[in-house]
Amino acid sequence: MKIITWNINSVRLRLPLVLRLLEQEAPDVLCLQETKCPDDAFPGEAIREAGYPHQAIRGEKGYNGVAIIARQPLHDHRHLNWVGREDCRHQAVTLESGVDIHNFYIPAGGDVPDREANPKFDHKLRFLDELEAWSASQREAPAVLVGDLNIAPHEDDVWSHKQLLRIISHTPVETEGMAAIMQAGGWRDAVRDAIPHGKLYSWWSYRARDWDTADKGRRLDHIWVTPPLSKRVESASVLRQARGWEQPSDHAPVIAIIGD
Repeated sequence: MKIITWNINSVRLRLPLVLRLLEQEAPDVLCLQETKCPDDAFPGEAIREAGYPHQAIRGEKGYNGVAIIARQPLHDHRHLNWVGREDCRHQAVTLESGVDIHNFYIPAGGDVPDREANPKFDHKLRFLDELEAWSASQREAPAVLVGDLNIAPHEDDVWSHKQLLRIISHTPVETEGMAAIMQAGGWRDAVRDAIPHGKLYSWWSYRARDWDTADKGRRLDHIWVTPPLSKRVESASVLRQARGWEQPSDHAPVIAIIGD
């Protein structure tokens, strides 16, 4: 199974890029975040015509939104609400093989890394706490968790560990929270298991005049697997060149291949 996760930052605006990715990479499953459109506006027909008739979508106007599209049937479409909100940040399905796919868009958390001064950061940390509790129930299932998790956990996942320690997405409370979630569920970082060394990013800010030369990135997008799948990960990569496509998302697709 070839699975790709991508924060598309508006699926209608960037539909040509989605279709390009499907043609170029031919994934079995594509998980999108920040689709930013209600379900009735999702460009499902164009995606079906591209060979992906099976779709699980959960969106809202202008914000958030997640979608799972696939060549194969998707069963048991479901979602959970987090931190008492009904925003569209989670979608789950079960594949024909029995593997569960969980697609997440974790809150970014705003700009100030203080939960008392910044309600957005408090929301993010509460989301992580709930995700840790939920993860404990996933350990025995063959499951894949993907998405824009908005945390770069390791020193090699950011352009400067020292300069980003007080920047949301790489603060100790966030990276420790992510580690607790992984431990609770027995999750393995499929990308870092496949690429254990070296700088690796999946997001580059729009603010950089030349993102590629500056290369001040962060690895915010992840693919995890539970213990039953951990030895089946064959390879992983970041499609960095997609960040340079016309009218790009600020995120690049992340890819993993999981064997039978």
